[in-house]
Amino acid sequence: MFSNFGKCTCGQTKVKISLPETLDKFSPRACDCDFCVSRNISYLSHPEGELEIESAFPLKILKQGSNQASFITCSSCKSVIASSLQLEDKLVGALNSPLLSDFSLLQNPTIVSPKKLKAQEKVERWQKLWLNIKVNGVGRI
Repeated sequence: MFSNFGKCTCGQTKVKISLPETLDKFSPRACDCDFCVSRNISYLSHPEGELEIESAFPLKILKQGSNQASFITCSSCKSVIASSLQLEDKLVGALNSPLLSDFSLLQNPTIVSPKKLKAQEKVERWQKLWLNIKVNGVGRI
C-alpha cells in the first residue's frame, strides 16, 4: 500500500489515504453537480484503500442532492474532506483529492454524473468504488 497525506485549508483536519498503487495511476472523479463544481471537488477512492481523518475539532456533516451521502467537512474552514456513506458495519467514502499535498501527481479528473443514477444505483456504485474511512481524534463524527 502507498500512503499519501493532506490537510484542509486551515490545517486543522489532516488526512492519510492508503491506496494499492501510486497516485499517478489514479484519475479522481469530478462530480458535475453544482455543489461539487462550485467547490472544485474531485473524489479519490479505491475499494482496497483506506482513508484516515484526524481533526483537532469536531467535524461537521453536510447533506446535498439526494441526501444519501454525507459530506464530512472541517468545522473551522468548511473544506469538504470526503463524501461518505454509513453502512451497517463501516463508514465508506471518497477523499476530496485536491487536499492531498501530492495532488499534482494524479491524472486529470474524470467527469461523472451521479445525479443521473437512481438512489439504489448510487449506493451500489459507492459500495463498489469507495474506501474504508476511520476518523480519529476529537473530530469523531
